[in-house]
Amino acid sequence: MRYIISMSMRTHTFKYTVTALAIIVGFSLPVGAATVDELFEELAEADENTHDRIEGQIIAKWEKSGSPSLDLLLRRGKDALDAGNTELALEHFSALVDHDPTFAEGYNARATAYYGLGLIGPALDDLREVLVLNPRHFGAMRGVGVILEAMDRPADALEVYRAVTAINPGSEGVAEAITRLTLALEGQAI
Repeated sequence: MRYIISMSMRTHTFKYTVTALAIIVGFSLPVGAATVDELFEELAEADENTHDRIEGQIIAKWEKSGSPSLDLLLRRGKDALDAGNTELALEHFSALVDHDPTFAEGYNARATAYYGLGLIGPALDDLREVLVLNPRHFGAMRGVGVILEAMDRPADALEVYRAVTAINPGSEGVAEAITRLTLALEGQAI
């Protein structure tokens, strides 16, 4: 009988502990933590006051690999880029891609380093990989547009920039690029 009463008390204690933990964890989660899909819905309707915040939240979610060591490699690579050490950044980003070839942000960051070193082919290869892994990656799309412009392919760049605005209407500099390229291409047709 004592055994049954003891087990019953342990069961109740366990249930209370689990409930308390669930409440604590629930309160510790950020309020309004939206999914990437929800954030993209908000981004489509964002105005100039909310656009940058929502875009930043999407990028922050993309930058989370799920592994602290991979997140550290990404951070170190970005810090190296910020410090102007593109070669070191490339090493960090390459290690990141080697360790997790399914992490799109590793390829995106490495494409930035390749571009900074003037390595256009490898940059385009990495941007292609980003878009295979994450077709809505507006940053990678914007990068492709910039490279196409540099390669004197304005019609292709314009098409890419229009695709960016379909996903991220307020993307920085893209509306201006569309206007500039549209005028340039119309001038060529005259």
